This record gives sequence, C-alpha cells and structure tokens, in this order.
Amino acid sequence: MGREGEVKVKSLQKAMEVLECFIQKQPLGVTEISEKLGLYKSNVHNILITFTALGYLTQDVETGKFRLGVSIMSLSRAFREGLDITRVAVPFMREIANEAGELVYLTVPREDSVVYLEGISPDNQRMVSKSVAGECGKMYCTSVGKAMLANMPKEEVERYLSGELEAFTENTITDKNKLLEEIEKTRIRGYGIDDMEITFGIKCVGVALLNHDGNVEGGLSISAPSLRMSDEKIELYANILKKYAEKIQKML
Repeated sequence: MGREGEVKVKSLQKAMEVLECFIQKQPLGVTEISEKLGLYKSNVHNILITFTALGYLTQDVETGKFRLGVSIMSLSRAFREGLDITRVAVPFMREIANEAGELVYLTVPREDSVVYLEGISPDNQRMVSKSVAGECGKMYCTSVGKAMLANMPKEEVERYLSGELEAFTENTITDKNKLLEEIEKTRIRGYGIDDMEITFGIKCVGVALLNHDGNVEGGLSISAPSLRMSDEKIELYANILKKYAEKIQKML
C-alpha cells in the first residue's frame, strides 16, 4: 500500500487491505477481492466473515456479496469528530450553504484523492439524502482537489499526476500538460473548477484550506447542477468560499 512504518502484524495488514477494497467499489464478492489482492479465496472469505460478525461488513443473502456495515459509521464519526478541521469548519459551512443556497462539502487529501468528511445543505433545503463521509474523488478532476494541487510543491504535484488519469466524463482532463495548465490557472485565480468532470450535469467550485505552515489541510467546495452554475455564479461562490476559508484558516 506504500505506507510508511514497519508492519509487524502481517495478518492484520492483509485484513485491512481486504476492507479497503470497499473504498472504491461496493458490493464486492470473494472472487473479486481475491483476484485484486492476489490472496487465496479461503483467506478472503474468512476475513470477510469475521468483519461481518463484527458489524464492519454486511452480506447480501441473495448475491452473497459484501458491503460496508454500520460499525464503519461509528469509526467514521469518531474520526471526523477528532479532526480539528471538522470542528472548526462545520459552523462556517452552514453559513456558506445558507449564503450560497447550495451544497457545501468539506474534504481532506488522501494519497491522490480527496476524502469527503461532511456535506451540508442550506437550512431551507434538504439536498443531501445520504452521508458523504468517506467517499472519495480524484484530485485531478475535482474542484477542491485542483485547489489543493495548486497549493502544493511542484514535485508533489508531479507525483500525484504520475499515474494514469482516468476519464469519468467527456470533460475530464486526462492530458497531463493541459492539467498542469489548469492547475496553474487555479493557483492564479485562487479556486478550482469541476466543469462536469466527474458527473455530467454537476459543476463545483472549490478552495484549499491551509494551516499556519502554509500546507494543505483540507478544502471546501460548493456543488450545484450545471444549469445553475453560470460563470457569474461560479465567481460569486468562489468569493464566498475564499471569505470563509480565511476565517477557518486562522483557527487551524
């Protein structure tokens, strides 16, 4: 997995690698995981059954496939509540959502992706039908991810973009040179734009959140249907995000 530090319990590492398969896709079966990780099916099955018994996975009785269980939510909630950025940002996110009248997301960087911690709707609307906690999006095609990349050292950006750039829609920028140009534009204007690059019909604008050392701590974004996201609205939302980002950064 490319993580730092010595792994002393190999069996635990193997079990966690199985659990982490569910980050990208659900549900999953024994064979899929076995082939992905190069593990024996019997080992994968035993790990899955153990996680199911503990509540971290559930198994569909008809298909036999597994998906994340409710115990994951408890860990996720504890993780989010333990982050200073969540405690600081959420009250401001409510103000942003009400001022913009659109969905607001809080994310943190993880490897080559952004992980969503919170999603908040305006008080007079109920747009978020499910928790977004733990969902991921690639940095190179999310507005907030581009904003994060624009605030990172050049070598780090090169490392993030060294792998294959998958196209999620026809608007996804997969040419590395064009993407670097877009990141530079993002750096100059101070915010990133997702022009239907992950989901057709949805546009986002995002800004990075920096700590006192100037390092990327997280990011905020506003998401809305593309029909409501005119150039004027994007600039308006970007200014709202910048205003509140300054307040949040002073407290990080």
